[in-house]
Amino acid sequence: MAARIVKTSSDTLTVEVQIPFGRSLLESEELIQQALNEAGTVATAQTLERFDSDGSPIEVGALKFTSKGRLPKNYQTPYGETRVERHVYQSATGGKTYCPLEVTGRIIMTATPRFAKILSYKYADLGLSRLCQDLEISNGRKVLRSYAHKIGELVGSVAELKEEVWTYQTPVLDSEIATVTVGLDGTCMLMREEGWREAMVGTVALYDKEGERQHTIYIGASPEYGKETFLSRLETEIADVKKNYGMALYIGLADGAKGNWVFLEKHTEKQVVDFYHATEYLTDAADAYFEKNPKERKAWLDARCHDLKHKRGAAHRILREMDEWTVSVPWKEGPRWDKLKGALDYFMNNTDKNRMSYGEYVKENLPIGSGVTEAACKVIVKQRLCNSGMRWKDKGARVVLSLRCLTHTPGRWNQFWEKIDQYGFQMAA
Repeated sequence: MAARIVKTSSDTLTVEVQIPFGRSLLESEELIQQALNEAGTVATAQTLERFDSDGSPIEVGALKFTSKGRLPKNYQTPYGETRVERHVYQSATGGKTYCPLEVTGRIIMTATPRFAKILSYKYADLGLSRLCQDLEISNGRKVLRSYAHKIGELVGSVAELKEEVWTYQTPVLDSEIATVTVGLDGTCMLMREEGWREAMVGTVALYDKEGERQHTIYIGASPEYGKETFLSRLETEIADVKKNYGMALYIGLADGAKGNWVFLEKHTEKQVVDFYHATEYLTDAADAYFEKNPKERKAWLDARCHDLKHKRGAAHRILREMDEWTVSVPWKEGPRWDKLKGALDYFMNNTDKNRMSYGEYVKENLPIGSGVTEAACKVIVKQRLCNSGMRWKDKGARVVLSLRCLTHTPGRWNQFWEKIDQYGFQMAA
């Protein structure tokens, strides 16, 4: 099975490859994959040469460089390794060499840009062992764990470096955006030196008039990144969205942590405490008051959760009811009292700030749950950084979170690589 170039022109090349039939369809498909990889390797080698110089002297900055000749080097492509002879330059004073092919071809270490894009995408989602297995099984492409790790970290480092510099376009959506929610939350991950620490996740979600989510932007920060820097990045995302959707209603959604509201009140018109957290406090109150009457507990809890979600002013009525309980119950200490008092305080703090007007919001098709942000904690952080036996250094956590936010925010992964293709990887780095 050998692939060869049979024809080239100024804008095309033709590759010939022979593929033997296998004894079964599965074997035939695997032979086809091998042949396509071989053809891809041959075609990429030919394509790489088009990005080389002609050997004439060149200037890089203030220095003049001359070619040392065409020297061979192996490059890694999505299809396999290929060897290319290319001009390597050096100045008359010696020192660092310069390879035009690698600069104009956007080579990343020794990987072609598409192969680096594939490896870093998989690195965002998979541990190194699974990454290598997936690449070999799906594409018939073997790669060393150490190489995949270097490429993943290199691309992730640039993604992190450009988080505060590069802006990404929010996609033009078919539906009219009526509401934008902003949420932030923290979740713990295991660091190598410091033990369990809190990573931050933020979301900006766009909803249509019917309350259907159309787009979500994710940002994340490792425990050592710094909350102020994280909040600054979230502010930038909010400002960019407001440029395109300035007429939308902006709602801050959070789980009740005091520090969240200080930020959300600056950037949103309404603030809503997560409905499902509110029902958890109702459950605590019901468990405490109806401890010995499970049927009454269920009936009361079902009715109050329904009222809280669908009836205007329900939060204030439930607050008064729980307040009466604290006066009438004979027990004023212990676990039951702590649950009841905790629910009372939670409702008091949030009704005072008008964060529990769920009945009004549901009728207007407005979001009342911070599930998007809580899900982001699981998707962005937990699923990749909290697998069995994982402990992270800060740098490794930062680059993975940067990659995951790019790959999970629709449209951003390709926009990131368009910028790499435009500016060049070395300049971006």
